[in-house]
Amino acid sequence: MTREKNIKHDIIDFVVTGFYTGYFPFMPGTFGSLVGVFLFILLSPLGIWFYLIWVMILCLAIPITTYAEKHIYASKDPQVIVIDEILGMMATLFTFSFRGDIESWEFVIFGFLFFRLFDITKPTPIASLQKINGGFGVMIDDLFAAFYANLLLQIIRFAPSLLPL
Repeated sequence: MTREKNIKHDIIDFVVTGFYTGYFPFMPGTFGSLVGVFLFILLSPLGIWFYLIWVMILCLAIPITTYAEKHIYASKDPQVIVIDEILGMMATLFTFSFRGDIESWEFVIFGFLFFRLFDITKPTPIASLQKINGGFGVMIDDLFAAFYANLLLQIIRFAPSLLPL
């Protein structure tokens, strides 16, 4: 393997494994999700730029994940790839901004728990989405898990105002 290819593989490996958290010996997806929480806390104060950065990362993640599956790991959606969990966790919290107060932390914690629940249990149609090949298939099930998790967060957020008191 050429030096340039080694460097390319090393960079892609670093990115798709969430700064190597995908190599943790247990619960790599959970640790990848924690990277997503950290990035959300760091980037959400940027407002619209947060969303643009997220879209840019997603657009890069799909082809490099496809490449990594084929040329680095030689398997479909290996556990070490956690960039999907990172992006999914960030998407879970899209409709919130982190202000550092108790309410922000509550939504981050519940969002994390709900996202992991849906990512691990894979309710319909999430399980069937895993059959899609390539980087898109790796990402899409986590984005659906993020949607479900965000939906639960919205219920928690708005249900009290919908209840007649």
